[in-house]
Amino acid sequence: MRLLYMGDVVGRSGRDVIVGRMAEIKSRLSPDFIVVNGENAAHGFGITPKICEDFFSVGVDVVTLGNHTWDQREIIPHLDGEARILRPLNYPAGTPGHGMGIYAGPRGRKVMVVQVMGRLFMDPLDDPFAALEKELAKARMGAGGVDAIIVDVHAEASSEKMALGHLSDGRASLVVGSHSHVPTADCQILAKGTAYQTDAGMCGDYDSVIGMKKDAAIFKFVRKIPGERLSPAEGPGTLCGVMVETDDRTGLALRAAPLRLGGRLAECWPDW
Repeated sequence: MRLLYMGDVVGRSGRDVIVGRMAEIKSRLSPDFIVVNGENAAHGFGITPKICEDFFSVGVDVVTLGNHTWDQREIIPHLDGEARILRPLNYPAGTPGHGMGIYAGPRGRKVMVVQVMGRLFMDPLDDPFAALEKELAKARMGAGGVDAIIVDVHAEASSEKMALGHLSDGRASLVVGSHSHVPTADCQILAKGTAYQTDAGMCGDYDSVIGMKKDAAIFKFVRKIPGERLSPAEGPGTLCGVMVETDDRTGLALRAAPLRLGGRLAECWPDW
């Protein structure tokens, strides 16, 4: 099975490059299941039901969120009823929404998607290691279980993402980081067969400060006083993601490669 994960969508530039390139991606790579992190899709802060529907309409199967889950209040009533939208698993019990789902893939296959949020330099949520371990202990890939497991680690610290990747090694198809908005060069298959990349990178305008207009971001660092609210850069977007092909028998990764399309970064297609 071919799994495609695309990193944090930032504003209209990010939305446009996903919607605009999806037909080409499907034609060239034939992904069986697609996950997008959309937590910055609504003008840089959160997501709306309409944007989710735009993604679903072009073939996205699941939208994950993160620390900006609650920024657009209109999404909150949808989190309990729309299984295709996931917020971090390790929010406290009783928080609206879901952090894990099992979805129908092609030819009767089942794909499990989980998101956890890190705690280093982030909001102090429940322990992501314990939350992820609990879900992985209940799940099983291969005969009698799910056919693939994708784990989105929404975290600031590379060390925390890496530790969660190794915790999951041999028990997930892909562990991929989000939140940092910069693609890392460590796409690999870990020792026990799980594909891993510390951060997929964002889908947005890279002539920016992590997707936001440069001047306002620089002002915040230089002056340390309130200034213009950050807003997304509006130039051509680059789509960044990770593509994984799994073993039908085990669900583990056979090969993994980054995907980068459009905008300012060097284009990179998996050579499959």
